[in-house]
Amino acid sequence: MRKVVITGMGAISALGHDAAACWREMLAGRSAIGPIRAVAGELLRAPVAAEVSRFDPAAHFDSKRLPLLDRVSQFAVVAAREAVAQSGIDFEQADLRERTAVIVGTGVGGETSNDEANRRMYRDNGRVHPFTIVRVMANAPACHISIEYGLTGPAFAVVSACASSNHALAQSLQMIRAGGADVAVSGGTEACITLGLTRAWEAMRVLADDTCRPFCLQRRGLVLGEGAAMFVLEEYEHARRRGATILAEFAGAGMSSDASDIVLPSQSGAASAIRRALADARLAPEAIGYINAHGTATPANDPTESRAIREVFGAHADAVAVSSTKAVHGHALGAAGALELVAAIGALNHQAVPPTANFLDPDPECDLDYVPNTARERRVDAVLSNSFAFGGLNAVLALSRLA
Repeated sequence: MRKVVITGMGAISALGHDAAACWREMLAGRSAIGPIRAVAGELLRAPVAAEVSRFDPAAHFDSKRLPLLDRVSQFAVVAAREAVAQSGIDFEQADLRERTAVIVGTGVGGETSNDEANRRMYRDNGRVHPFTIVRVMANAPACHISIEYGLTGPAFAVVSACASSNHALAQSLQMIRAGGADVAVSGGTEACITLGLTRAWEAMRVLADDTCRPFCLQRRGLVLGEGAAMFVLEEYEHARRRGATILAEFAGAGMSSDASDIVLPSQSGAASAIRRALADARLAPEAIGYINAHGTATPANDPTESRAIREVFGAHADAVAVSSTKAVHGHALGAAGALELVAAIGALNHQAVPPTANFLDPDPECDLDYVPNTARERRVDAVLSNSFAFGGLNAVLALSRLA
């Protein structure tokens, strides 16, 4: 089986405009959650979010291209540029462009353009922007990345709610393993903080009105976030021949469907995806030093995920460090898994586990080691990153230090 490695990483989130800043703030446990600026707070019951601040699209895109890009595509391209630059890969070679895939996850696609179009049409009875369709389509981020580098291999979007990033990365892993590509630019992106979508989340009664407190007794729900993270994946020999710096081995992925409830998480479904990831990566549970949890801070998710981890890991569950970085960058829906992969790679490369920030008192129903509030140095040779989405869609990624 062809080995797959990660050679480039880029990110933009409420924590910062590059992957290094995102990791630094995750490790420090500094939350970027605050009052929403994109939407008038008086219109909301839960007026907090983790927004990308001080982002000037004109600094990244020329005036001819910018009208074609929704914020979700802007984030994706900015993160991809950083990942490609770090990887040092040269896409000037035509045969390499043909052997490179672009697979990007997003939960809602071009939501800011969709919201703007609806506002113009329904409230102002105005004309809709002529580029609305190409802005809002979920495949737009993948298309813009392929255009950026002239990549002519497979390019498409994956849309599976909060598991979109992990599903996209798992697809990239499988494609490279199978020989359908030698390289992939893959990850997730989301720009979902609009009035319409925020009010829709409020209607579900799952949004916190203070901050995000995963796994603790005082958790009040999730907090929306936005951003993107992209990665360059390569077949190992391809990366080795060109002397690339390898950030991690992409050891495996596990996916499952609960096939039960559209919103209520299933312990058995989550546990199945974790087991499949371990089996695919050929890792024993005891090899895992850190789990980046889905950890949404909702009443249902956190105890269900905790029980699923305990079901798979048994006694070793007490020795595994588990944390949710959503406490600092919010829940970025389709981009969540990609941003959290930054934390997983950081743990491997820095031998340190980012904390679960904003933690107050433990919940008896959540009985694992959640690394509360303060990062921890520890040996980490292999990690898991969990994503469990509405619809009962589960995707777990396994990374390890290169053997």
